[in-house]
Amino acid sequence: MTGTLPQPASIQGQDQPAIVDIRALLQRLWPDPEQTRVTAKEIAAAIALIFTNNLSPVQTGSLLTALHFTGWDRRADVLAEASTAMRNASSPIDFQALNEVIARKGVKEGRYGGGLCDIVGTGGDSHNTFNISTTSSIIASTLLQIGKHGNRASTSKSGSADLLMCMVPRPAPLATITPDTIAKVYEETKYAFLFAPTFHPGMKYVAPIRKELGWRTIFNLLGPLANPLHDAIEVRMLGVARDDMGPVFAEALRLTGCTKGLIVCGVEQLDEISCAGETLCWQLVERADGVVEIEHFRLAPEDFGLSRHPLNTVSPGKEPHQNAEILRKLLQGEVPDDDPILEFVLMNTAALFVTSGICDADTSNMGPGDDGKVITERGPGNGRWKEGVRRARWAVKSGSAWKEWERFVDITTSFTK
Repeated sequence: MTGTLPQPASIQGQDQPAIVDIRALLQRLWPDPEQTRVTAKEIAAAIALIFTNNLSPVQTGSLLTALHFTGWDRRADVLAEASTAMRNASSPIDFQALNEVIARKGVKEGRYGGGLCDIVGTGGDSHNTFNISTTSSIIASTLLQIGKHGNRASTSKSGSADLLMCMVPRPAPLATITPDTIAKVYEETKYAFLFAPTFHPGMKYVAPIRKELGWRTIFNLLGPLANPLHDAIEVRMLGVARDDMGPVFAEALRLTGCTKGLIVCGVEQLDEISCAGETLCWQLVERADGVVEIEHFRLAPEDFGLSRHPLNTVSPGKEPHQNAEILRKLLQGEVPDDDPILEFVLMNTAALFVTSGICDADTSNMGPGDDGKVITERGPGNGRWKEGVRRARWAVKSGSAWKEWERFVDITTSFTK
């Protein structure tokens, strides 16, 4: 028999948040939530209380601890429901205005419908590699509309937001991108970065508790699933740091309505497509009847027509300003074609291109520097991975990636004036 959470009732006075007591749920969560028939919706309802400061710090810590040690924070249904609750608590966005801009600016090609795309990793793989997904998101914005969701570092030296706010010659003022300005960003560029603290203000209530617990909690997994632009996102590529979480995240994405996505995990337990060895992949594919299936396959650098590089050649482990200089050189084409970090980035960018469906086009007219010679060879998962690399190399060599980054900095900087 499932229980229901009591309604908020103030116990501290009118000027204080109304605290909800979830002891009944906590008692059912431990030690066997399966036996007491706890549901994912109950857990999500309790987590939702955190974002409005309606749950005490003690019970918040107890909830996160119970979920962690029962393993229920690593269930697909729990992640799907909890990420929905997190998005529902995010700062409201005018999706009507946003969708109008996206539809007007998007360019359909192949199976890509012109919608928003996101590429993100869970982090926590301990390999301390370069900011691959962030770099790939910028390069991919030459052909796709990107809605990148990210934050400062939590398990590495340089998080995605840290990196972009240290870029030279001009950093990106990420805090200027808000629910009120996001549509204006897409009016001027195909790239936008949603800084998590701006769009998820309720996370401030759990931040100090997470620091004190000493272990990873469900919030280390929810970030990649909680992009505030979720309802407008067409394509998702998500890296996980443990291969047993691959099918879990694939199912969680399916449960949240995703129909076009790719979950990846390098065999080294890497939350990117590996440049050193094989990568496990779980792809969401929508059938003609609307049913979304999950297909599993493996990728290797050779499938992209690229060489293998040991992880120690792509793990600079540098501070944000140092990684920002690497990013600048990559975007401006100042590194050799066979540079290990560049090829690492090309693989992941190519995978996003393939997942979007843009590589299924049999013609190509990307712009100056494009020879139009589409590579039709297909590899694992029926993907044109080498065509993805061809498009990613064009984005860098043509200067288009750097121009897209400059447009993004221009529009975000204009909001500060």
